[in-house]
Amino acid sequence: MGKLSWPRKPKHHKMAQRYLTRGAGAIVGFGIRGGRGAAIKFINGVKLAKHLANIGDAKTLVIHPASTTHSQLTEKEQQETGVTQEYIRVSVGIEDFQGIHEDFDQALRASQT
Repeated sequence: MGKLSWPRKPKHHKMAQRYLTRGAGAIVGFGIRGGRGAAIKFINGVKLAKHLANIGDAKTLVIHPASTTHSQLTEKEQQETGVTQEYIRVSVGIEDFQGIHEDFDQALRASQT
């Protein structure tokens, strides 16, 4: 199995190498331009990834915490926990990286229309 290739190293890559000497986890969070509406479009637009609240599964999972796992909190409480309306959480699975990349790329493009 080949090593994954990233277009650029993430902002905190050096810090992760220093503190996570046995490797980083497979949970990724990011904000999407366009707020809640765009985030939900992204979630609904993925085809390979599944919309589930689990983490650590063999398949790639995506969720919009503000409307699911953290929906019982007020917007202020959500923000205090780091959950914003544009925030998406991903649990990366074992699918081929290129497949995940293509799925996210098409879902991101669709979310911006």
